[in-house]
Amino acid sequence: MSNALAISGVTAVLQHFLNTACNAPSSPLGGVSVSAVAPDIVQNALGTGSEKPQVNLFLHQVTPNAAWRNTNFPSVAADGSTRLNNPPLALDLHYLLTAYASADTQAEALLGFGILMLYENPVVPRAQISKALSSLPSSNPLASVLSASGLADQIEVLKITPASMGREEMAWIWTALKADYRPTFAFDVSVVLIQSQLAVASSLPALSQNITALPQSSAPAFRVVLPSGEAAALPGDTVTVTGQFVPGTIQVLLVNQRLSLQFTATPSAVTGSSLSFAIPNNTPAGVYSLSVKVTNASEIVLQTVANLPLALAPTIPSPATATVVTNASGSLVTLNCNPPVVAGQTVFLALGGAMQPAQTFGAPASTLSFQFAVLAAGPYLARLRVDDVDSPVAVNWSAKPPAFTGPFITL
Repeated sequence: MSNALAISGVTAVLQHFLNTACNAPSSPLGGVSVSAVAPDIVQNALGTGSEKPQVNLFLHQVTPNAAWRNTNFPSVAADGSTRLNNPPLALDLHYLLTAYASADTQAEALLGFGILMLYENPVVPRAQISKALSSLPSSNPLASVLSASGLADQIEVLKITPASMGREEMAWIWTALKADYRPTFAFDVSVVLIQSQLAVASSLPALSQNITALPQSSAPAFRVVLPSGEAAALPGDTVTVTGQFVPGTIQVLLVNQRLSLQFTATPSAVTGSSLSFAIPNNTPAGVYSLSVKVTNASEIVLQTVANLPLALAPTIPSPATATVVTNASGSLVTLNCNPPVVAGQTVFLALGGAMQPAQTFGAPASTLSFQFAVLAAGPYLARLRVDDVDSPVAVNWSAKPPAFTGPFITL
């Protein structure tokens, strides 16, 4: 998820794209200044009659995103202070793109280049966001921190759409801005997800479930079966896909779209109704889309099975060992994880009922640090959460009642 710098990051990315489009070597516009301030500031700086070509980007309104606003609000426990969850703050950003020029038809040309750039980039790629935020000019006072906003790593990608704004609404906005109207194009950017990094309480895993479900429709044709009824697979596990497969050469593909990762696996056992394959070692934890492709000797695709969800869990090496350093903020816990995490992943560590996010890490990283408040001495059940997938815990089911047996970290 993004942090509180995400709104500023969106504006900085758009400003970078506009500057690239208007000042491209093939552009006939010449030197164009691209700013991101209020129109009255631009007007006061330019004066009258002699302004140089300039394109200005202005964020005039921020509204809640309609699709995400039904998620839970931040909540606390009965004591009024223990944080229970940190749902994202989902926002839509509303912009005005304005052209300033003194020569005939120049403002129209400026606006045309700007609108075309927005039209050709309805979805902003994550790689382009990272590139833009890492190459901001020194004139931007936040150039050194916006690259850490998490904007490129949030679950939702940024989408640019034109906004329908009538003459009365446009006139009202410019009257409120106390600036003279210039050629303007309105557009929206959706969605920005800002999530707090405050510590939250984490409940222990359920030891048993008693759920009865009555199917209302037939079972899906294809299903992913994990070893021993696990909730998530582990690197090296053998996973089975059941269904009806036609004869041919079978290839299994695992895709993590958010991290731009892709892995292939060759089935070890294939029948007409199932196939089995091993999860490649060092596959980063997270939620993957599993696809199966069946081809003949001429590499013609005979059958495709796509978008089967598969969760891969991280593990805490056994026996679990951790280094604990007492500092001014409490207890800094450092431990190893497997497989290593990669850039852009969200990582948390839960010790007992307390959970904290990982400190900034390089990629890939197999050693992570977590800053907790002061922790009392004793054993803590440890769970590592990577991209919302928890590491497995062991349970002694023969005990009455059942009891957790690890992994424990003793402080």
